[in-house]
Amino acid sequence: MRKLVSLLTIGALSVGVLSACSDGGSEGSSSEGSKDDVLKIWSFTDELKEPIKTFEERNGVKVELTIVPTADYATKLKPALESGVGAPDVFTGEIAFLKQWIDAGYWENLSEEPYNAEEVSGDIVPYVFDLGKDKDGNVRALSWQTTPGGIYYKRSIAKEALGTDDPAEVGEMMSSMDGLFEVGEKLKDKGYKLFPDEGSIRWFAQGDDPQAWVNEENELVLTEGKQNYFDYAKELRENNLTALAPEWSPSWFEGMDKPIKVKEGGKETETEVFSYVLPTWGLHAVLKENAKDTAGDWAVTSGPSPYFWGGTWVGIYKDSKHKEEAYDFIKLMTQDEEFLTEWAKETGDVLAFNPVTEKIKTDFSDEFLGGQNNYEFFLGEAESIKPGIVTKYDQQLDTLYGAAVNSYVEGKKSKDDAIKEFKKQVKNAYPDIVVD
Repeated sequence: MRKLVSLLTIGALSVGVLSACSDGGSEGSSSEGSKDDVLKIWSFTDELKEPIKTFEERNGVKVELTIVPTADYATKLKPALESGVGAPDVFTGEIAFLKQWIDAGYWENLSEEPYNAEEVSGDIVPYVFDLGKDKDGNVRALSWQTTPGGIYYKRSIAKEALGTDDPAEVGEMMSSMDGLFEVGEKLKDKGYKLFPDEGSIRWFAQGDDPQAWVNEENELVLTEGKQNYFDYAKELRENNLTALAPEWSPSWFEGMDKPIKVKEGGKETETEVFSYVLPTWGLHAVLKENAKDTAGDWAVTSGPSPYFWGGTWVGIYKDSKHKEEAYDFIKLMTQDEEFLTEWAKETGDVLAFNPVTEKIKTDFSDEFLGGQNNYEFFLGEAESIKPGIVTKYDQQLDTLYGAAVNSYVEGKKSKDDAIKEFKKQVKNAYPDIVVD
């Protein structure tokens, strides 16, 4: 999923991208035939362009792709889905709002005839397949990718501070939270920072048993692991293990390629950031775009616990008049061995379709990562991800919780007061959630 690319390159534009035969036009038009002859696809990312060309060539079907920026996607798509006016035949869902679309019933039930999507359940990474199901266990959407995360680090710094740049050895050093902080201290002794910011630790703070924010009784679940995020973030700040560069800020990006300035004890100094906590797509859409001078000096390894971040699912609009063609496109994206093999080799996208990954996973080598086979690494991480932990509340609750942690780290609130404020905000935002 080229999440960041779509945000930065598309910006505030809503673009109608036509089939390969088109040389222009506007949203809602087609190079041939009437509108009823066109398969309409909506997405928040541009990554479907090439698959659409392949689909058109193979099937003789004209496709109209409408790209809407992530920030506007839900507000533009929902009215079309509810009214049916101008609605797409196929539309994608990003992890942040995936469960909302599934629970709303906008997507066709793919468990039923003639789709029988359950038949491919064993061929798709379990957590990925699970996320496309509604509360009754019906498949509503499928995905072609898996997005586990890791810790990307600079090899030269690892050699200097840790004595090795080997991903397996570095990963072993950071396989626990205590180990992670020990590495941070070694880096600090050499003048480096473990992470750009305290938010980097959030993916590991839940430990090996992550749970959904809201359980089946609609109760807020604030596990000990989630509460530990407060303490770990505070420890990072107090021990000066981060560069105080907030995620997605200019300094956060800058730290990937060169030293950045940081204020400590009232003095401004320069420091280098050792590592970034990012998922599969972070390699191609973030690091490679912003760390051109340090290309080849990177590697990726595991942290204290597995995690995933992002992903794109695709399904059929329940009232589409082109359901057969729509599912043909979905099968191309999620189950076609020939297409997916070429797609993986061209893009580096880590696939969720096991019949392909089993054949190709040993052949990958990324020069940016010093020749490392990150593909095989991430597939191994995906096997450890626990299904069933995503809810429709996650995006908002993650934001509120991150703000609460930050207020504690900055010394604005005590831990108890920050948690109380978080619970209050949850209740205000979602009165249906039971908060103790």
